[in-house]
Order: sequence, then C-alpha cells, then structure tokens
Amino acid sequence: MEKINLGVIFGGKSAEHEISIRSAISIIEALDRNKYNIILISIDKNGRWYLKQEQQFLSEFKALKAVENRDISPEIHITKQNDLINTVDKNTNQILNHLDVVFPILHGTFGEDGTIQGMLKALDIPFVGVDILASSVGMDKDVAKRLWRDAGIPVADFICVHKKELAKLKFNEVKDKLGLPIFVKPANAGSSVGVHKVHNLLEFDSAVSDAFQYDKKILIEEAIKGREVECAILGNEYPKASLIGEIVSQVEFYSYEAKYIDADGARLIIPASITKEEEQTIQEAAIKAFQAIECEGLARVDFFLKPDGTIVINEINTMPGFTSISMYPKLWEASGISYFELLDHLIELAILRHQRDTKLKTSF
Repeated sequence: MEKINLGVIFGGKSAEHEISIRSAISIIEALDRNKYNIILISIDKNGRWYLKQEQQFLSEFKALKAVENRDISPEIHITKQNDLINTVDKNTNQILNHLDVVFPILHGTFGEDGTIQGMLKALDIPFVGVDILASSVGMDKDVAKRLWRDAGIPVADFICVHKKELAKLKFNEVKDKLGLPIFVKPANAGSSVGVHKVHNLLEFDSAVSDAFQYDKKILIEEAIKGREVECAILGNEYPKASLIGEIVSQVEFYSYEAKYIDADGARLIIPASITKEEEQTIQEAAIKAFQAIECEGLARVDFFLKPDGTIVINEINTMPGFTSISMYPKLWEASGISYFELLDHLIELAILRHQRDTKLKTSF
C-alpha cells in the first residue's frame, strides 16, 4: 500500500502555542511509519511557517521551545499546482513535499477558529477535525451557547460584553443577574486562558481587564455547582460518544495552570463514577451539541453534572488536547480504541469527508 503524505501542522499564532507542541509530539511519536510519510510544518508565534526535520523538532521542542529556529528551517508556503498540494520553499520556490492529508493540531485562535480550516478548504486538501463553520462557532462561546440553547441543551446563564460596551458594564448589575461567584472569560479562547473566578468587585475589574486582552468580547457566566464531566465524540454523519470522564480539580477551578503546569492540579477519573442513566444523558447531549453546530470528525464536549442529576453544557473543544494523557484520547482508550487506532480513524474520517464533499456541485 502506498504511504499517505501526512502534514502535521503545529505551534501557531496563539496563546495555546506550547500546548499544540505537546500534542504534536505525542501524535508524531505514535503515527505508524508503515502508513504515513510525516511532514512537519511549524507555525511560529508571528505566523510564519517552517518545514521541520523530525529529529530536530523532537530534540528542540521536548523542552517546549517556541517554534523559532529560522536559521536552519526553510520558511515555506503551501500551494496547489496541477492538483497537487505542495510545500514550497519561500525563498527558492523549490517544491519540498507533496501533501495528501493535513492534521492541524492547532489550539486556540488562528488554528481552532476556522482560520486554518478555511485555508485548507480553499486548497482542497483533506484535513483532520471539524470544518470551517463548526470551528468558528465552537471557538465562540457566545454563539455556541445561543445555538445550544435554541437546540434545547441547558446552558449556564451568561452575559456577553463587547469591548465597546465596557463603560456601561456595572458589577452590581452583573451580581444581581448572575449572583456570586461568577466566571469571566474571553469569548474566543481555550485551555482556560484568560478565565477567572470572581467573588468581588476588585476581582471583577481585574478579570474583565485580563479577559479583554485575549478577545474583543467576553462572557460573564453564573457559577454552576456540579461535577465537571467530559465526553469524546468521533465520527462524521453518524458520530458516536465515548465513556464519560470526570475532572476533579484540586484547586478552585480547572485553570490553565491546573491543566498544564501543576502536576497535582487535577485528577482525571475514567470512567466517571455516575449512573447508567446519567451516562446516557451526557452521551446523548454531547452528540446533540456536536451536531447542533455542524461538527464532524472529532470534539470533546464538557458538562457540569449537578447534584440533582441534571446537566449543563460548559463548552466544546473542536481540537482538544492530544497528548497521550489528554482526556480525549484517554476516553477513547477506555472505550476500546487505542491512541494509534484513534489517529488512523481520524485521518480516515478526513479523507472520507473530502471524498464526499468533492462530489458536490460547485456550478450549474
């Protein structure tokens, strides 16, 4: 069987740049070399694209250095020529590689928000993960929550504030509507970047100021008392749901530090200790949320499970963390799909979706 030329894109112009590197390392080390020729494409924090050699990448970035070594890595762009998708040296215009499929393991803005998906769609190349619409909607917590609410999926009460409205934002009015504590977060960000739990006016002003550093609009949400549970979704037209996992945070909430820096910040419990009825409720709601924003491929859907057994959706991650110990692959491992099988399946889903979509008419 002819090998697939698989481009793995990582890094990115995002606050989640380093998280993308962690995910990319795990994926690269797990991919079957009998099936794939792996082409490593890094994006630095300024948005420049480079072709990396595998050993160079692994040795440099296991220490989580930023993607910056321009002196030995050719800067590239991707072009389509004679129906072939190529990486091209930006300085010499030399074709370096052909690409059959792309795995954009990018988190956050410019990678998980429809930006890279739009570029890949325009190039007409299969790519792992959700399409343009689902990426952009899934990243925008305000828009996603409104769609889920319309679909009948319970969401936390929230206020959306644009930066131009900041002068009108009053703490006492927010407190009267949502109570205390509350969460303040950027509308478009992931991995709990810029997220704060607020108990008083001083914390509120600081949280709002910080959240606006990451986005032009922010969400202010009521705090839901409940267990943090998560469900992994896999598939195109007929998605399936994994077993349920639970995050038990050792700090006040599951912050960026708890996720990625503090080894004792949280425990993952797989499967979660819940009833069969609760499991089914979460799985059905996760698939419904996935389809409500037109997802295909993969996503992780996060909920709060309240003491009375009801659920409230928190958010969706359309390109969740992908280290070997991240929740998404661990949920599928517990559900009977190994990390290696999961990667193969995701690449196959990307190819099948592309084959389906290329049959659609583009003129009449």
